Amino acid sequence: MKAALFYGTTTGNTGDIADKIKGSWDAGELELFDVADSSLSAAKDFDILIFAIPTWDYGEVQEDWLEVWNEVDQLDFSGKQAAFIGLGDQFGYPEWFVDAMGMLHDKIVAKGAEIVGHWSVEGYEFEESKALTDDKKHFIGLALDEDWQRDQTDERISDWLDQVKLELGVF
Repeated sequence: MKAALFYGTTTGNTGDIADKIKGSWDAGELELFDVADSSLSAAKDFDILIFAIPTWDYGEVQEDWLEVWNEVDQLDFSGKQAAFIGLGDQFGYPEWFVDAMGMLHDKIVAKGAEIVGHWSVEGYEFEESKALTDDKKHFIGLALDEDWQRDQTDERISDWLDQVKLELGVF
């Protein structure tokens, strides 16, 4: 199965996470696409899609993702399996923690993708998030806080990737 990771980054944190995911992905090749330089239409060539998006300010979508935001609505993700990674600041912006991940998730689901990789909310402190499952016990993808919990990032990535690969049947 061919896999791709699409990401946008301003400070470099999301790009660093994309590189870590690629370095830890042992289920075949994983191709990286920075949305600042790539069209999302490349997704048609892959079976597995990972989307990494940071949340900015008060629940805003990162600027590179804003440039391709409407492109998502033009694509068909039917038959694709998708997973999400969201970066946010749970203490500085607790009412909007990883909101952009939830907003992107909703657009991708509406275009037919099957979602894998829900992640427990245990170990996080926040007030609200658009990236929660209906039961509010999980995020719809991996939530990372490089401002306050950077020391947990590597372990979270490793555990999440194991979970995703198991869900995908590529373990």
